[in-house]
Amino acid sequence: MNVLCLDLEGVLIPEIWQAVADRTGIDELRKTTRDIPVYDDLMRLRLGVLAEHDLPLSLIQSVIDGLDPLPGAPEFLGWARQRFQVAIISDTFYQFAMPLMAKLGWPTLLCHKLVVENDRIVDYRIRQPDPKRHSVRAFQSLNYRVLAAGDSYNDVSMLEEADAGFFFCAPDNVRAEYPQYPHATDYQALMALLEAQA
Repeated sequence: MNVLCLDLEGVLIPEIWQAVADRTGIDELRKTTRDIPVYDDLMRLRLGVLAEHDLPLSLIQSVIDGLDPLPGAPEFLGWARQRFQVAIISDTFYQFAMPLMAKLGWPTLLCHKLVVENDRIVDYRIRQPDPKRHSVRAFQSLNYRVLAAGDSYNDVSMLEEADAGFFFCAPDNVRAEYPQYPHATDYQALMALLEAQA
C-alpha cells in the first residue's frame, strides 16, 4: 500500500497568508516559503507584522471562513483517496485549517499549533523539527511506500525522503533549484504522475 503525502496551501487550498494580505492590504503578509525558504524566519516576520498592526486571530479566521479549496481539489482528493492512504503534511496551523478540512471531507492533517493570548497570535509550536521529512520516515518505518507532492521550498525535505516526489504548480525559482522532481501544472498531470508510480 502506498501513502500519498500532500502539502496543503498551494496544493489543495489557497495561500492563507496571501488572502489575509488581500483583506488587510499588508503586502509583507504575501510572503510564503516560496520567498523565504527558512520557515522560522518566515513565521517570525509574520508574527512581527501581526503585532505591529495589532491583527487578531479572529480577523484571520474570518478571512479563512471565506476561502474555498482550489478548483478541482476536492475531486482530486477523492480520486487520490480511492488509490492511496492520504495524509496532508502542512506547515499551517490547526486554528487556521479546520474550516477548510471540513470543505475537503476531513482528510488526515498533520500540522502545527498557534499560541494565542486574548485573540492575538503570540507564538507557534511545531510538531517537531523538520516535520515533513519525519512524517515520511514514520510512514516508511511502517513499511509503507510514500509518494509526496508539494509546491515550495518547505516541501523539499518531504520530496527528498519520499520514494517518489513531485512538484505541483511550483514557481520557477523553486523548480530551478530542484530540477530532479517532476512538475505537474494541474491536477490531471499530477494524477498521471501518481498513477505511473502506483
